[in-house]
Amino acid sequence: MSHKREIEFVLNGVVTRARVPVEASTLALLRDVIGLTGTKYACGEGECGACTVDVDGASVCACLMFAVDCEGRTLTTIEGVARDPLAARIERAFVEFGAVQCGFCTPGMVMQARRFLESHPNPTRDEIKRGIEGNLCRCTGYVKIVDAIEAACRDAR
Repeated sequence: MSHKREIEFVLNGVVTRARVPVEASTLALLRDVIGLTGTKYACGEGECGACTVDVDGASVCACLMFAVDCEGRTLTTIEGVARDPLAARIERAFVEFGAVQCGFCTPGMVMQARRFLESHPNPTRDEIKRGIEGNLCRCTGYVKIVDAIEAACRDAR
């Protein structure tokens, strides 16, 4: 039987409490305990970026972070950026430029692009490529994703 611990953290702007197994990942906390399924499980090894979330303002692979380490932290998931103007521009551009194919990588890609554009509001194409390099997409070949992120920057200006 697994030992559980009560944790408290801010999730998408709301103080949240959860009882989690000490060995559970943040991804398991989000998907299995809380029921937010926008953050995707893919590799489970931090290689693909499908589970990208913001933790205290930094992009983190939720599959690599223990849920108990969320104690006292601030987490934002794809569900939490629903009313964020920058995320909305990125999401619209993904649709407009055909950057969404199967859609599995999209939540993590949007989260990473959002975080990147917050600190790089006018990036070059090469900078965009470097900014999303930890997020894998098996369908698009990245050209449409980079086009969409570039367009989201233009829309901001």
